[in-house]
Parts: sequence; C-alpha cells; structure tokens
Amino acid sequence: MKLLELYIHIPFCIKKCKYCDFLSAPASERERAEYVEGLCRKIRSYTELAKAYCVTTIFVGGGTPSILEAEQMRRIFTAIKETFQIGAYKGGPIETTIEMNPGTVTKEKLAAYKEIGINRLSIGLQSADNRELKALGRIHTYEEFLDSYYMAREAGFKNINIDLMSAIPNQTRESYEKTLRVAAELGPEHISAYSLMIEEGTPFFELYGEGRNPLCIPDEETERLMYEDTKQILKEYGYHRYEISNYAKQGFECRHNLGYWERTEYLGIGTGAASLIDNRRFIEDGVPEILSREDQMAEYMFLGLRKMEGVSKQRFKQEFGSNMEEIFGEVIEDMKEKGLLEEKGDYVRLTGRGIDISNYVMSGFLGTV
Repeated sequence: MKLLELYIHIPFCIKKCKYCDFLSAPASERERAEYVEGLCRKIRSYTELAKAYCVTTIFVGGGTPSILEAEQMRRIFTAIKETFQIGAYKGGPIETTIEMNPGTVTKEKLAAYKEIGINRLSIGLQSADNRELKALGRIHTYEEFLDSYYMAREAGFKNINIDLMSAIPNQTRESYEKTLRVAAELGPEHISAYSLMIEEGTPFFELYGEGRNPLCIPDEETERLMYEDTKQILKEYGYHRYEISNYAKQGFECRHNLGYWERTEYLGIGTGAASLIDNRRFIEDGVPEILSREDQMAEYMFLGLRKMEGVSKQRFKQEFGSNMEEIFGEVIEDMKEKGLLEEKGDYVRLTGRGIDISNYVMSGFLGTV
C-alpha cells in the first residue's frame, strides 16, 4: 500500500493580512458552513483512490482553519476517517496538524481538536512586537498570542510550532532578536522562520514593491544579519535546523513538510489545493500536469536540497535507475567549485554559502536533463 499525505484547505480568515497572497478571504458564517458541507462531499468522493493508499500525515491549512466552529472541524475529520485508511507512523500516531491564529481559538475548539486526533498545532505569531503586528495587518497582539499558546498547553498539546517573520517594515535587528528569544523561551517544539516576501497583488506590494519606500524595509545587509541571528539564537535554545526555514527540537521535525521535500505523494482537498498523485501534479478539479522522468529527477534535486541533510545518491539511483552523477554531474561539480554544494557520504547538500543563495543553486537543476 502506498503512502499518502493529506492536505485540507480552509480558505477563510477574519481579515486578510497586508502581505498575504494565499488563497484566502473573509466569509460569512453561511458561506463557511456551505464550504464545509462541500468539502466533506469532496473528501468522500475519493473513496476509490483511497483504497490504494495509507494516510501518514494530515495538515489542515489556510487561511485560518481555526476560524471554523468545533462541530464543523469534527464533521471534516469524520469524513476523512470514513474515507481514508489512516496508518500508524513507525508504530506511533500519525502527525495531524492544524494551523491556528491567536484570537480565533477557544477551549472548546482545542478540546475538539484533541478529541478528533489533531496532535500538532501551528500558531501564527510572526512578531512579538505589537507595532510590527499592526504593520502586517495581523488581527492579534502578542499578549493574545500568549493567551492562545498557554491555552493550548493547558489543553494538553505537546507538539506546537510557532511561525516567525523577519524583514518586516520598520523592523530592527534588535526587535527581531527579541522576537526570536521570547518565542524560543516559551519552548515550542518547532519554529518556522521566514523572511517577508513582497508579492504582487497584496497591499504591501502597493506600499513597498518595486523599490517604493525602501527606507521602511530592512536593507539587504540587515536582512542577512537577521538570517544569521536566526540560526545562532535558535541553536542556543536547542533547536536544530533541518530545512532552510525550519528549526525543531530533536524528534519534532514536521513530517508533513518533509514529505513535500521528499516527493511523497499528497492529495490536496479544498479550493485551490494542489496534489501530486502518480507523478501527476494538479490543482483540485484542474487539468493534471504529467511529470516526465526528467521533471521528476529535477524535482528530487531542488526540493530535496531544501533539507539540511541534502539529497541521497543511493535513493536517487533506486528511484530513477541512474546514478546522480550521470544526470547532474556537471551542475554538481560547477556548484561545488563555487563553494555552494558539498558531498558528505551518500549525500549532496548545500553549503552555508549555498543556503544563502539557495534559489540560484536549485535553479541550476532545472532544464539540465
């Protein structure tokens, strides 16, 4: 039986953040209720496909999934359990994550999450500075985040991720360091730390895109120092970096995200959700893109290089029947000469300098087969 990761998309939020380009928007209670009913029908429509798979991770993302009522989340998970075969992971429970934002959770919702088998929470903090949160358009304060975090601990959740963001408008290196330290001192099992991206179609693009108001955005050197601070400070608190933007205490790496980087098959259900099934990539109800062998090999490289351990030459040969050097030897040697890639045993991985310009390194594997 093949392994499958399941992603459920909830495209609702209370208010769109100024930087957000995800498929999400505010909606009425009626619209949310209708969506949940349609989502449950869609989940059940995969009965035949589900027979060939064992689900090993579930991730409920958005949007803000915690905006839904407890009973609505129960109905979604009832549909999942009635449709899919849920398997143990290495003898233990599967990883089941829900994203939540401060100000949208209650004790009742957290109790429902526990009851239906959710065992991992991903909380969007972004910053411990209330001025920075306001600048981002977040709906909560740092104090409200703390209330939600402690409420989750009291409800018995022992696997919590906190999302943090750097290069926020008017953010200083000092304020970002404070955010890192106060988050780490709380002791979450996992921390995701990303740089703000100014995306077209967002309010931030109108304010800061294409060089507008450059003094408001931390400059390139400050952003680089924030990046270095993230690694050093989180290491002080016992977090190891296992992926470009993700840090965890030992044993708490996000299995669902690792599955993406390792090309585990995944099924996305919900408006705009993406899937990878039988080397066909598609958006829900969209026309699938059939990945050629060359596409698959390139994906293996540029996705796998996001992991700090890198990509396995042995696994590459098992997957594709060719040695990695036969296919990508030239680009690997070029990147090694530039000090961007290195080999350690069976693995090819990014160097420290390669991580800094990872997009450049990964692009080298596109169109080279």
